Amino acid sequence: MAAAFTLVAQTADFVVLNKAAGISFHSDDGPGLVVLAQQELGYKLYPVHRLDKVTSGLIVLARSSAAAAQLTQLFSTHQIEKYYLALSVAKPAKKQGWVKGDMASARRGAWKLLNSQHNPAVTYFISQGFAELPFRAFLVKPYSGKTHQIRVALKSVGAAIAGDTLYQAAAADRVYLHAYALHFFLHNTEYYYVQVPTEGALYQQLGQSGALDNWAQPWQLNWPHYTLPKQVSE
Repeated sequence: MAAAFTLVAQTADFVVLNKAAGISFHSDDGPGLVVLAQQELGYKLYPVHRLDKVTSGLIVLARSSAAAAQLTQLFSTHQIEKYYLALSVAKPAKKQGWVKGDMASARRGAWKLLNSQHNPAVTYFISQGFAELPFRAFLVKPYSGKTHQIRVALKSVGAAIAGDTLYQAAAADRVYLHAYALHFFLHNTEYYYVQVPTEGALYQQLGQSGALDNWAQPWQLNWPHYTLPKQVSE
């Protein structure tokens, strides 16, 4: 059985894990990620954000309640930059740009994007296609933190994430969404982490192509600025 996670970094305040796709964050049908990490690492951990079960990649867990409070504040005020890597076999309506709108629950546990923007999910993405590969790669920066935000955003531009059957994509060996990079400051120290995805045949093709060289440090790319309305909450 494949490991539920690998340890990427360990500090006095937090750990960074690379979560495997298909591992639940919560302990629903057996031990979830936090419990499994505590068992393997041998000390208590505190969740400060989460990833969907289908999503692989970087996740931060605090090592104390004090650190958890500080990191939760950073996440809730969007001071931790998160970057995701997604693949789609569909052609998007646009190759980069904003996706903004309120989100509402739909059928079968899915969500949908609305035209209104009272408390919007806000996402910006860039993408690149490849003559020799059967998919398009998307580098996505969420400016808010809504359930299924990236999955809904890419579906809304006609490029549902490969394998994401909940959002009408064709089935694949996994859902091709990966928490790729994190960048933040804590106690006046800068932290940045990048984790190239390896699970899944399409991600392996992407890695072998060298296409990620341009996105090796995504926080240094020219992302547009956006300030969320003050009433927005996580």
